[in-house]
Amino acid sequence: MSQTIDYGNLMHRAMRGLIQEVLQGVLENGLPGAHHFFITFDTKHPDARLADWLRERYPAEMTVVMQHWYDNLEVGDDGFAITLNFGDAPEDLYVPYDAIQTFVDPSVEFGLRFETQPEDDDDLDDDLDADAFSDEPPAPTPAKTDGEVVSLDSFRK
Repeated sequence: MSQTIDYGNLMHRAMRGLIQEVLQGVLENGLPGAHHFFITFDTKHPDARLADWLRERYPAEMTVVMQHWYDNLEVGDDGFAITLNFGDAPEDLYVPYDAIQTFVDPSVEFGLRFETQPEDDDDLDDDLDADAFSDEPPAPTPAKTDGEVVSLDSFRK
């Protein structure tokens, strides 16, 4: 038996499941009320699909807004596909859940932030197997300096 439980990866799996469930609800019922999402994802993820010009413009990460207009939403077990409008040009995207770095719904002051890199989560698809446990605690994630960190406290009343 392993000496530690990798709670970080287990929590990330649960959070990604929550995102999948929320998007499935939007697929079935639309965005309710004032709900809208800011989703930041890693454009370098090998399974992320986006237009070449978007990948060139956003070589590391990209934040998309799902609010007034979106089309062709498809929700799968590993990610979601959607068509969004970029300057009056509809573009198809596919975002794997493990590429998501932040998911925020500012209408209700809700947000998720994933602290580890996607390659740390390779075994999340397996149900509580040996790969979800580790003999050593995960190495600390170095602080990012190329983006702005927003504390969720700023959204609380």
